[in-house]
Amino acid sequence: MGATSRPYRGVSASDRKAERRARLLEAGLELLGTEGFERTTMTAVCSAAKLTERYFYESFGGREELLLAVIDQIAAEVRDAVLGALREAEGEVADKARAAIRAFVTLLTADPRKGRVAIIESSASAPLRLRRHELLANFAALVVTQAEALHGRAALPQPRAEINALLFVGGLAEVLTGWLTGRLATTPEELVDAATHQFVTAMHR
Repeated sequence: MGATSRPYRGVSASDRKAERRARLLEAGLELLGTEGFERTTMTAVCSAAKLTERYFYESFGGREELLLAVIDQIAAEVRDAVLGALREAEGEVADKARAAIRAFVTLLTADPRKGRVAIIESSASAPLRLRRHELLANFAALVVTQAEALHGRAALPQPRAEINALLFVGGLAEVLTGWLTGRLATTPEELVDAATHQFVTAMHR
């Protein structure tokens, strides 16, 4: 067994590696969500995580790979929060839609770093923009699936369902951009109200 694979103070090598990766992801989130893309350099991330470049390359091939991982982590949190809210929600279609949308909006506004990364900084470079487009398409597909589950036979047929879902997701992202940048004077709950109304009226016949 090599020196790098031996337990240290009762912690396995794989657990130490996972902990270092988590620290780099947290540093990436903090910098990208507060300082922006240009200042989120590999050197800055390593400094914030209190790790050397050696450990950076242990987990990531470069800055873009780290930032993509940060975005993917937020997307996974959003998906889990939305699906969890849907599972627990009771009542009519509007009640269930509101619960899911509130989970989405709350996650990205309660921690504005996550909102800025997911909605704004994800457009800062070509690889990030590509991932942003992919994730928007994935969430639009999720909207279609949930609309079918909630509305049943009254759900929109394709391709109109996909078009309306993309309009819904893209519009919600734009509204959140306005809130995050201070251009839109509203509250997160007002965003939830407006988005719920949009979903209920736009995703069925």
